[in-house]
Amino acid sequence: MTSWQMVRVIAGSFILLSLALGIPGSPLFTSQWFLAFTAFVGANILQSGLTKWCLMETIMRKLGFKKGE
Repeated sequence: MTSWQMVRVIAGSFILLSLALGIPGSPLFTSQWFLAFTAFVGANILQSGLTKWCLMETIMRKLGFKKGE
């Protein structure tokens, strides 16, 4: 799995988990502040798309994942 694939898996997991933890009425609801985390991840995905640089990809490469194409 390339670093870009892993970044997408991590970002998608963060978004789904933070939504489940932040939406009132959800069985996992703990706090609406988790919706701020969802926005943070979305903003980072947007920034990555505009600048073609992603901190998470850099971290994943240092952990040994192959460079994305």
